[in-house]
Amino acid sequence: MELTTLVYLEPELQEAAQHLADSFALPCVDGCAIASAKPKCLQRFLKERCPASAGGFVFVLGASGLAMNAVGDDCSIRADFHGPTVTYRRKQGGGKGQMIAKAVGLRSGVSPRVLDATAGLGGDAFVLASLGCSMTMLERVPAVRALLQDGLVQARRFVDVSKDCVLAEVLDRMSLVETDALDYMQQISLDGRPDVVYLDPMFPVRTKSALVKKEMRLFHHLVGADLDADGLLDAALSCARYRVVVKRPRIAPPLSGRPPSHVLEGKSNRYDVYALEKLPKGLNLEV
Repeated sequence: MELTTLVYLEPELQEAAQHLADSFALPCVDGCAIASAKPKCLQRFLKERCPASAGGFVFVLGASGLAMNAVGDDCSIRADFHGPTVTYRRKQGGGKGQMIAKAVGLRSGVSPRVLDATAGLGGDAFVLASLGCSMTMLERVPAVRALLQDGLVQARRFVDVSKDCVLAEVLDRMSLVETDALDYMQQISLDGRPDVVYLDPMFPVRTKSALVKKEMRLFHHLVGADLDADGLLDAALSCARYRVVVKRPRIAPPLSGRPPSHVLEGKSNRYDVYALEKLPKGLNLEV
């Protein structure tokens, strides 16, 4: 993955953009002239002003927050915790009957503390937090971590305007730690151990790429494969108090070749559950 440039689209964002660009040792480019332009115009601008990044990635900072664009492609990704799609799922997504909720052991009287060791853009962590779990998120790829942090910031700003108290409570259950997941799990204190460790390691993109959403393909290219995913499972099993949950493509082999205790399978994904102990009633149940 080659991240080469940061483009800002609003004059008042110049200082923040320069700070972020400096942290990644990137040139900072003024794109205010095309702030309201159509996506094709933005792509043309990126090709012209960021020629070395053809086939690479560019940060774009605008009024709605930080996004990652692939130069030469009209696709972008961002972390979103307050838009219409995630809000609909939060309110109408099926509650604790969802497979991911069953996988981590969510039920009446049980709201486990979950360590999401491969948080990505935070989608699964947000779902679990909206259902009552306390979420600690780890993401080792700095560019993805920046998107995730910005998504949390933008959601907080939305709460300030909308006074959405329920969303505020969900965000209060989510914390992002800037560290490597393997180091974190190997060095965690006995008292700090999570009830559940959740893993969603990157899996090679399928050859039938039409089956994979465009944004997901972009994310795969940005992050690359998790070559040490087997080691993450070993660390997770030593770190978790009650269980480890691994999200896998439905046809993928078990992580590290280790059979799970049981499996929850959907149409495209499955959850491999490695049970260590039974989750007790009353576990971290919110008052």
